[in-house]
Amino acid sequence: ESNRRKSMKMHRPKLTIFASGGKTGGGSGFANLVDHQKRGLLEAEIIAVVSNHENGGVREIAKMEGIPFVYFPGPFEPAEYKKIVNESGAEYVALSGWLKLVSGLPANKTFNIHPGPLPDFGGAGMYGHFVHEAVMKAFAEGKVTHSAVTMHFVTDPKGDKSNYDKGPVVFQFPVKIKSDDTLETLAKRLNVVEHAWQPFVTNLVTSGLIFWTGKTDSPVQFPDWYLYR
Repeated sequence: ESNRRKSMKMHRPKLTIFASGGKTGGGSGFANLVDHQKRGLLEAEIIAVVSNHENGGVREIAKMEGIPFVYFPGPFEPAEYKKIVNESGAEYVALSGWLKLVSGLPANKTFNIHPGPLPDFGGAGMYGHFVHEAVMKAFAEGKVTHSAVTMHFVTDPKGDKSNYDKGPVVFQFPVKIKSDDTLETLAKRLNVVEHAWQPFVTNLVTSGLIFWTGKTDSPVQFPDWYLYR
């Protein structure tokens, strides 16, 4: 066992979650991670959650669970992201339904979950139902047979506002598209897969079992048994 893995066991890594949610609901990914923490299935400690909605599902969940809530209306600039993460004391940042472009954070400590296959169905404007619409269109045209849940490290866009979803993929789980699928039925099945796997992959990243230096010329390191990439 590596020294890195041993050192990570000495304490629970501190995790801040960015989750936009909605004005009247949302935040199911955040709620799922909280639930896994409560059941002792998430090794990291969720120390704060951030939303760009002052009131809504994310804040309601945070209040109910006693987790510090940070309202972040912008500007969505590097200095603001750094300030929030530094003040929270986070060692890792998980984006779970966060819809704003992230910059200024360490790429090897920041990771995102995406409801579609990358790299083909990512980029600016590709989130939520927009991803499902694009995937279903490609399916109807005979170009794809599956969607996927993907997790990846988040690299700094360096001023390029279209530079979403570019970091190295650490997890991709295919979800077969059925002939009678609608956007809603496909989204529901993807959501089930997201909730099943996000805590597992989060544990691997925050424990150091999945490790990346953050340098573009450096490969991501995975456990020998890991198959989901």
